[in-house]
Amino acid sequence: MEESLPDKEYKNFLSEFKLSHEIFHDLMQFKIREVLLVATIYDAYILEQEDMLTEKIFGEYYQLCLSNAPRITNVSSGKQALEILQKRKFDLVILTMRIDEFSPIEFSNKLRAVDKNIPILLLLNDNSDISFCEECCKDENAIDKIFVWNGDPKTFLIMNKYVEDKINVSNDTKIGMVRVILLVEDSIRYYSRYLQTLYTEIIKQTQKLIAEEQLDDSKKLLRMRSRPKILIVDTYEKAIDIIEKYKDYLLCVISDFEFPRENLLDEHAGVKLIKYIKNILPSLPTLLQSSENENEKIALSLHSSFIDKNSETLSLDLKKFILTNLGFGDFIFRNLSGEEISRAKTLDELKEQLIKIPDESLLYHAQNNHFSSWLMARGEIKIAKSLQKVNVSDFEYTKEMRYHLINICDVVEYKKIKGKIINFDDKYINEGINIARLYEGSLGGKGRGIAFLNTLIHNTSLENSIPGSMIKIPKTVVIGTEAFDNFMEKNDLINFVNQETDIDEIKNKFIKCSLPENLIDNLKKYLQKVKYPLAVRSSGLFEDSISQPFSGLYNTFIIPNNHPDIEVRLHQLNESIKLVYASIYSKNAKSYFEAVNYKIEEEKMAVILQKVVGNRYYDIFYPHISGVAQSYNYYPFSYIKPADGIAVIAVGLGTYVVEGEKSYGFCPKYPKIEIESQEGIVNNTQKKFVAIDMSTTSVNLLEGEDSTLVKIPISEAEKHGTLSQCASVWDRNDSKIKPGLFGEGPRVINFAQILKYKSFPLPKIIERVLYILKTALGTPVEIEFAIELNAKPKPTFFLLQVKPFIRKVDNVEVEIDNIDKENILLFTNKALGNGKIQNIYNIIYIDPDKFNKSKTRLIADEIEKFNDIAKENNIYYILMGPGRWGTRDEWLGIPIKWNQISNSKTIIEYGLKDFQIDPSLGSHFFHNITSMNIGYFSIPYKSKESFINWEWLKNQNVKQRGKYIVHVEVKNTLTILMDGRKQTAMVYVENK
Repeated sequence: MEESLPDKEYKNFLSEFKLSHEIFHDLMQFKIREVLLVATIYDAYILEQEDMLTEKIFGEYYQLCLSNAPRITNVSSGKQALEILQKRKFDLVILTMRIDEFSPIEFSNKLRAVDKNIPILLLLNDNSDISFCEECCKDENAIDKIFVWNGDPKTFLIMNKYVEDKINVSNDTKIGMVRVILLVEDSIRYYSRYLQTLYTEIIKQTQKLIAEEQLDDSKKLLRMRSRPKILIVDTYEKAIDIIEKYKDYLLCVISDFEFPRENLLDEHAGVKLIKYIKNILPSLPTLLQSSENENEKIALSLHSSFIDKNSETLSLDLKKFILTNLGFGDFIFRNLSGEEISRAKTLDELKEQLIKIPDESLLYHAQNNHFSSWLMARGEIKIAKSLQKVNVSDFEYTKEMRYHLINICDVVEYKKIKGKIINFDDKYINEGINIARLYEGSLGGKGRGIAFLNTLIHNTSLENSIPGSMIKIPKTVVIGTEAFDNFMEKNDLINFVNQETDIDEIKNKFIKCSLPENLIDNLKKYLQKVKYPLAVRSSGLFEDSISQPFSGLYNTFIIPNNHPDIEVRLHQLNESIKLVYASIYSKNAKSYFEAVNYKIEEEKMAVILQKVVGNRYYDIFYPHISGVAQSYNYYPFSYIKPADGIAVIAVGLGTYVVEGEKSYGFCPKYPKIEIESQEGIVNNTQKKFVAIDMSTTSVNLLEGEDSTLVKIPISEAEKHGTLSQCASVWDRNDSKIKPGLFGEGPRVINFAQILKYKSFPLPKIIERVLYILKTALGTPVEIEFAIELNAKPKPTFFLLQVKPFIRKVDNVEVEIDNIDKENILLFTNKALGNGKIQNIYNIIYIDPDKFNKSKTRLIADEIEKFNDIAKENNIYYILMGPGRWGTRDEWLGIPIKWNQISNSKTIIEYGLKDFQIDPSLGSHFFHNITSMNIGYFSIPYKSKESFINWEWLKNQNVKQRGKYIVHVEVKNTLTILMDGRKQTAMVYVENK
């Protein structure tokens, strides 16, 4: 599509996103879940020691917080093993030395004949068998590896992990840059012992590092998949193969001094291997181990660590090497004598120490690549590898190197929280690169959408993808749904809301109750850093869901947050949160729940606190532009197609748009095409805008969502200098709209400088964002946004919200020629909705002769009374009236809410000679109507194609008549046909 995001580029976005967020799913593809243990009854008894082996292994997995301990199936003979292997799938076979009728080698070959790829390990429970097995299995490939049992169930864990690592290492290094530890040891006894220590410590230390990261529990489990892999080989040639294949991923090499080289036992093989490594990877940590003490000098001469294999503290020595050289544990700063001078547990503490440690310590650790090792253990592989390439000699002064290291810490910290949902930490409040959770629980529907936007922006190139602009979300924190649960339970409000129906009583009760104490503490810390206006937004579990949007049902409060006393600001914020909670139980919300067959008691409320986009101008605060955009346009015009989308924008706060007031609509793909005539644009241009009232520091939120807002004449915005790219002038002499604010004449808010002359790439941004989100959500979408044209460093498009734009389309043909025209009540080619509705006998319409646009609020009240009667009697009806339904501007149509028309099945807006208003495409009311597949038809005044048969309607039986509206009941059923593809619809009388 022209000027839109090509599929290839979108795939790049998707690839970037996947790399950051789904990579852990692609690691450790092979997991051992089923193990076949083939052991004689006696060997099984020795292994189990009168206890269940599976329980012991599960205990080891549990202690190390590992998921999915494998299930072990034990058989006592080779015959049983062969039979069960033919019937069931196993991931691993473990043999013991004595299997009644077969030797291990002979039996392994029989197993391979059944499943040639199955891993087979031999487990010895007697050290006396080691020498025999080393000799008999030396030249055989039937057994993959031999281990010795030392009475510890961890032996089974290391056998499982050995096989998993061997199979997964190739995939995991390529996809996730997972580190590799190479152990070169040919002694069954020693590598069994080493592996036990290595796996236990690597798993524990990886978990410790993950615990420091801002991840939820499920992601922490996935993150464990990125732990270093441990590979073991027993010859020089195999070691060289591994080093060459995985040299870019090696974390360390641990080697014996003596092992086979060129098919002969070479007492200097380890030395030759370390020299080879140091030649290509000079900074790689290495460890040589030997039973000969004099070999320590050789190891040190190679700048390698050393362990005595005869040491009584062999496991502790190995553990110390891991913690000291592989970056796990605390970073211990030492002087040249090796004495500890300070330590850092976290990245923050490392930064603090880097500022003040002596130059000699800084140089010592830098020369030995200790900083890069510490970062690498924390998963910062790219940064650590780049740091390895930096030499101390690259810096003229030590001070430069110190600043370089501190800057790297800042980069790592930024990367860890960028685009993530993190636990609240007040130091990150003004970073604007994450969403902090002030209290546990679900983010709710709206919160999930905002979190997805934040992740997408910060983990792809979307933020700076359009030249001359930036795409962001405002600084955001979320109060999870557990705070709502706590609030309701601790204050005994559940029974209260079930019994009380008066929303004012509910609000007063809620305000008197207390929020959780730890939430209040976090809110206070938050307000100490935040001095800008805040939007306190609802985020119910069902809100903005795929099935139903619940748009605009709950309250949003915008608070100036400008009182000099933080306790007053905290009180105002607390009140707004409680009132958002209370809005679940409003009449409007309850009616909607009934209509969509949901249970209100299942709803839980999260709350979003979001920085209001905009600037302060004297005593008011507002953004240059706010708006709504949809990827599907129900009322396309000219050669525009429905899939080209629609955007509706206005100067000031977005409440002006979503409440259905006068705004400017355009197609993002064809922004120069005007929906209306020049005269129509002038007559329907925005006359006022909504802003935050900053003139007072006290607010009474019980007065409603508008209690902190003011509606200002658009002329005031011109004085503030905010209309330069938004307004034009109507030249009466030429009967033309002229872009810019030059000359005398009425101001017209048509955003010509942006849409026609591209002073800001708004159409391209909207088109791109809609395309990405529509593809990502798999459904048409609606976004809300605000724009700061004077933002630094670039004008910025702020995404406030994304939600699915539900549209149900079936095959329904609306053929007017097939129906007797005398039976047609109305026909339109400007309709939304899809399907067939039958068995409707009632119509409620506003009498055109009695309509008065100054009385629309009274008309709304009158409709509500009729609707209440309809609900009591289970009556469904067609609703008809002039102008926009659901608008907040009473001069544009009928300002009703959902609960006032909840039993309507189709809503018709018709034009009058002196009252012709375009449909309100961006309003919350419109969105909810669309999602519920309630017909919404527009009948323009004196349209050539669309019409209402007023004569037929006025001849029907009047059941009730009000001051402004008429309730008609017909004898024969009415049928409503809606073709969602062609936007055509009709209502006709069935002949009986």
